[in-house]
Amino acid sequence: MAAVTAAVSFPSTNSTSFTTRTSSISPERITFKKVSFYYPDVSSGGRVVSVRAQVTTEAPAKVVKESKKNDEGVVVNKFKPKEPYIGRCLLNTKITGDDAPGETWHMVFSTEGEVPYREGQSIGVIPDGVDKNGKPHKLRLYSIASSALGDFGDSKTVSLCVKRLVYTNEKGELVKGVCSNFLCKNAGLLCFIIMYYYCLEQPVSKDDEPGALVSDMKPGAEVKITGPIGKEMLMPKDPDATIIMLATGTGIAPFRSFLWKMFFERHEDYKFNGLAWLFLGVPTSSSLLYKEEFEKMKETYPDNFRLDFAVSREQTNEKGEKMYIQTRMAEYAKELWELLKKDNTFVYMCGLKGMEKGIDDIMVSLAAADGIDWIEYKRQLKKSEQWNVEVY
Repeated sequence: MAAVTAAVSFPSTNSTSFTTRTSSISPERITFKKVSFYYPDVSSGGRVVSVRAQVTTEAPAKVVKESKKNDEGVVVNKFKPKEPYIGRCLLNTKITGDDAPGETWHMVFSTEGEVPYREGQSIGVIPDGVDKNGKPHKLRLYSIASSALGDFGDSKTVSLCVKRLVYTNEKGELVKGVCSNFLCKNAGLLCFIIMYYYCLEQPVSKDDEPGALVSDMKPGAEVKITGPIGKEMLMPKDPDATIIMLATGTGIAPFRSFLWKMFFERHEDYKFNGLAWLFLGVPTSSSLLYKEEFEKMKETYPDNFRLDFAVSREQTNEKGEKMYIQTRMAEYAKELWELLKKDNTFVYMCGLKGMEKGIDDIMVSLAAADGIDWIEYKRQLKKSEQWNVEVY
């Protein structure tokens, strides 16, 4: 039996501009059990006789879904908490200005090629020391901020973007995030040459404690690494895809890894020919992460890279509203909606959870103008791996 192609159509006021989403469905054969049924046999004088009928069929064929993402050969959980990889800190430098609300650091760890990861994956870090119950600290997950080749281009390092977590709780106590303070260096810029040459807001953990500062990671110090993990944020296979990246704060990490592969590296089997569009939201201009790198990419590849910042404490829109990431996106709402109608547009979102609702608010009315239910349409995008979210 031939496969059946079912087209899922959404009503549209402009059918010429809307691309219908389709999916292939393999037919499933119906299996009948043995059954008894009775009928009056006229030829036998109206006697009721029993007839058994049986239909046998093969088991339905299993449908193998082909991923749109580059997931072939991806390694997951090579190193686990009980047997982590022991790397060494090679670089630890602050990348936010002194007047930024909080410190964010870029750090590079050696892996000697033993932690093979892909752009969009994460690793775990186990901080030294014990918690208030005398047990070893639990690992914290961080999105990887480097391409698979790493910042040195030799596939022997992994980079993170980490914000030092320090806040005052409801009791007036100073609380320091265990892992972020273990990783971030206290002061000074170190080895910033790497950043020049080539031109992380973490959730509060349950076991963050008042005064839980362990130590600051110094170059040469050992660090326990687990993973890599994750497939949600892997890049699409299609080198001609449109990739829309939405980030707040250190949610920029996976997108830095994407963009380095696209624009700073040369690969025999990959050349990006599509459109990469990055929206980065931060509170102040001194909080803009990797700004010089991204601006260099835009200057070099103006036809393939678009860059928009949303600085909430310094910028406003025409209505005088603060410029959050969804506020900036609203300026391009119709253009973004047209892109989302295409089968080779991929959206990636990483950062604060409230961002997603703001984006939904923009798209609801645009979709409704085409007679489309945005929530249902977004569900279809997720199913086809075109809507990818990691928020906290």
